[in-house]
Amino acid sequence: MDIQKRVDSLLKEVPPGVTVVAATKTRSAEEIMEVIDSGVKAIGENYVQEAESKFRTIGKKADWHMIGHIQKNKAGKAFEIFDMVETLDNIKLAEILNRSACAKGIIYPVLIEINSGREKGKSGVFPEEAVDLITGMSKFHNLKIQGLMTMGPFFENPEDIRPFYRLVRRLFEELKTAGLPNSEMKYLSMGMSDTWRIAIEEGASIIRLGTTIFGPRKG
Repeated sequence: MDIQKRVDSLLKEVPPGVTVVAATKTRSAEEIMEVIDSGVKAIGENYVQEAESKFRTIGKKADWHMIGHIQKNKAGKAFEIFDMVETLDNIKLAEILNRSACAKGIIYPVLIEINSGREKGKSGVFPEEAVDLITGMSKFHNLKIQGLMTMGPFFENPEDIRPFYRLVRRLFEELKTAGLPNSEMKYLSMGMSDTWRIAIEEGASIIRLGTTIFGPRKG
């Protein structure tokens, strides 16, 4: 099945109001353009350097989402490429992004990444740390927190991830009514190729799909 057919089948199944982000790590600019032409209007990259080379070819034909961990020394370049950073999880990165947004005179949208499985060595804040991070970002007037993102632990059985998605949805709803500064819980990003249907059932409004769109990686 080619990309066009995969995307057609996917978009028939995804409900209105849910944004499909094509996860394009290791995929070529040509493949990405085929995805965009097929109707997916947001792409997600994991690495700034890889995104930079593709951005030179593709430009703003789609919205660019940063869905990987950003090294602080790459944050300035990330700001130039991405329309949204989904993986904000520390004050220092927020400060750098805010400085860039202030210099450009814009309000820059970000999502807070939640480490829903509390896994050591993985990015994201633990659920109980989200309020402190958002509160600490209150001085960054050129950032707008627009929701939450989570990866969740890996399971052989995709259904096992449901409690972790449910936890983040519950946190999302709590934060929506908390009245925290510069914060608007608008987007909930969770779900990948093996779990996106579960994620939507649990309230996701952004799903990040690679294999579902492109097929298995070769080699």
